Parts: sequence; C-alpha cells; structure tokens
Amino acid sequence: MTLIKGTSFASGLPFPKYTFMKRSALYCLAALAFLFTQPLAAQILNPKKILERKANRAIEKKTDQAIDSLFDKKEKPKEVPQKTESPAPVPAEKPDPGKAADVIKKDTLPGLQLYSKYDFVPGERVVFFDDFSQDNVGDFPALWNTNGSAEIVTSNLYPGRWMRYIGRTDIWTDSLLKLPENYTIEFDVIPIKGEEDRMAGYGFRLMQCINVRSWDGGSVPGKAGFNCGVEYFGRPYYRTYINGEEGQDFGLTGFKDDHQYYQKENQKYHIAVWVQKSRVRYYVDENKLFDLPKAFPLTSVKMDRIRFEDGAALVSNIRIAVGAPDMRNKLMTEGKIVSYGIYFDVNKDVVKPASYGSLKEIANILNENPEVKIKVIGHTDADGADAANLDLSKRRAAAVKNELVASFGIDASRIQTDGRGEAEPVAPNNSLANKALNRRVEFIKL
Repeated sequence: MTLIKGTSFASGLPFPKYTFMKRSALYCLAALAFLFTQPLAAQILNPKKILERKANRAIEKKTDQAIDSLFDKKEKPKEVPQKTESPAPVPAEKPDPGKAADVIKKDTLPGLQLYSKYDFVPGERVVFFDDFSQDNVGDFPALWNTNGSAEIVTSNLYPGRWMRYIGRTDIWTDSLLKLPENYTIEFDVIPIKGEEDRMAGYGFRLMQCINVRSWDGGSVPGKAGFNCGVEYFGRPYYRTYINGEEGQDFGLTGFKDDHQYYQKENQKYHIAVWVQKSRVRYYVDENKLFDLPKAFPLTSVKMDRIRFEDGAALVSNIRIAVGAPDMRNKLMTEGKIVSYGIYFDVNKDVVKPASYGSLKEIANILNENPEVKIKVIGHTDADGADAANLDLSKRRAAAVKNELVASFGIDASRIQTDGRGEAEPVAPNNSLANKALNRRVEFIKL
C-alpha cells in the first residue's frame, strides 16, 4: 500500500507531517500514528527485522515475476518446432557447451524422394571450388576480394567453415572465371541477423565485370548480370540486365511470392544456378524457383565473376562446374560416366538429396537399356589416411547402388560396386578445385 509522497506501511519510515483544520481530526491522526509507529520504530532499531523485510520483498518480487511469466506463456500460442528460430551461429572454433546458444542442432537430411522433381545436373568438370578449409578462422578468404569486410567463421549449427558478411558490402572472386556456354554454380547459404538485429536477406550476383581488378558499383554493375537472393523478410527474387543500348529491352525481374519458399534465419539452403547459353534456371534445395529461357539473348554476354552482397549471410561449399554432361552418350559409346553430382557430407557415406538429378539420369539410362550392367566406383581426395579413404570410397559406392535400387527400382544384380580411395587421382591434390575433381563417382559399363 503506497501513500502520498511515496511513504508506505512496508517501508518502516515515519509518516509525513500534515496540518489539519479540525482539532478532532488531529487527535484521531495522532492516535493512529502512535498505534502504528511504535512497532515500526521498534523494528527500525532491530537489524534482524530489517533483514527479514528485505528477504520478504525479494521473495514477493520473484513470485510476481513468476506469475507474470506464467500468464505470458498461457497467452502465447504454442510454437511449431519447424518454425522455431535457431540460435545465431557463432564465430568460434570450439563452442562453449555451457552456453545455451551453443547447443548443437543436428542438420537433419530430408529424404531423397523429396527431390523427385529435381532435375538439376551439375557440370561435368569442376573449375572453381571453395569451402574455406584452407583459410584460418577470423581471416578474409584468400580467393576473394571485397570493398568492405568478411571473415571465416565456424558455426555451432552446421559443420565446416563459412564466410560471414554483414552490411552493404560486396565479396567477389578475385580472379576472373573462364565460363563457357554451359555451366553450373552451387553454394550453401545461411541467412543471419544483420545490422538491425533481424534477418537482413542476402544477394548473389553472376556478372560480366568491367573492372577486372576492382569493384563494379551501382545497382546494375558490370556489363551484364543475373542477381538473385532473398529480401529481409525471406522472399526470393531475381533480376537480369544487360547494360548499354543493345540490352536496354532485355531486363527481367521477378520474385516468388509464396510463403512456402520464403527463407528463414539460421537455416541452411542449397542454391544451384544452371546456365545453358541464354537460359538460366535457379534452384533452392529441391525446388526450381525460376526458369528463364531468354535471360541473356545476346551472344556478347559472357559472365566471368560471382559475388555475394548486401545483407547478412554465411556462405560455403561454392562449386562451379562447366560442360553439360551427356551421360547417355558417354555410358553407351565411351563406356564410362564420371559424375560430380553425387554428394556426400565430409567423411560420410549417406547420399545427399541434392544428388537426385544425377541419379535419375543414371536410372533412366539403365531403364532404357535393360541389358546394361554397371560398376559403381567411388574415389576420394588425398586428405586423411589411405586406409580410411579406401573404406570410405567403397561405402559411398555401395550407398549409390542402394539408392538406385531403393529409389529408382533398378535390379540390384545389374550393379557392382568398388572403391579406389585416393589411388587414382585425375588431378594433383594441391588445391581445393583439384581435390574436388578427385572426389567423384564413376559408372563403368560392364
């Protein structure tokens, strides 16, 4: 109970003095003051009583907070686990298990059948690869350049090393890319909080640059470009442009205004861009979001750089491969397919769902040619022990066979498996791109 001027019964402080017009009222007030202040004064002089009052006030405060919290929880709807935001990734090599933000959340793998409409098939030869494994945590990545800043971090949510950037900054491939008419670009991305303490979105740009050794500025930088990504609230978008008079009528823009395709903070997405001459297809996980048959109708457009920009994200596993693989012709006439489209996590033998497009192509060939038998051979790079790599390559080949049998109905008797580990490299194991070339799955016609 609070009285005028902040004085209360619970405080143990004397009441303020007042002047009253009527004597009878003064007498009544004096009697009440005497009645209440006598025990209070005694309590003021008793340290034990003072400590008891402080303890009681603390208990009452905690009780009130607990009750408020209880009602708050009752009023809020129960959260759906799939939509719960994960703790933000942290740039630390060894997360502190004592911190709530460092609780590891397993990256669950969706079933292969989820990708049943996924038709993406990566190029047959890797020309650029970066998972930042050669960079130190805290450093700027060696193969890139920037007009701002970025750093290599690790995450308590997802394995590997990631390039983290926040704000209005661009990070581009330092050397120019030599890209033919047909090629594919893939990377993993995790949208994170930006400078305004909320998801900021991110941008990815495939472009034909003007400044070979520097930054191309502006909203439509370079000579031409394909820009895609997500807005701060998660909606995917794209834009194509060709600068100059000859390309002024060829610009395209669009977005996917469907909430099932909106990206969420701290969740990992696999992005794939497939370029075939003037056609550009854009995939996020198992979904093809955009298919632009005339994105770049001018033969003068020749892309030579990629960059990440504007927003906040973690990026890794960037892979560019060239050449449209003609699997049917290679297997039936040359007797061998070398595939870089069968994906596994590091040191694991579980086929990732993004492999569906390549596996489907193999299965189609086998279904159309029922007399054909094949041997699946796994290969690794030279990282790790020889014996471990040999065992891993054998297990991966067996996993590919199991998927062809279980997911595509191929007769198991038509498929043999083997593994060669690191024994048969196709390139020196001296760079990330060459190591990516050596990590492959071969299909041999028997």
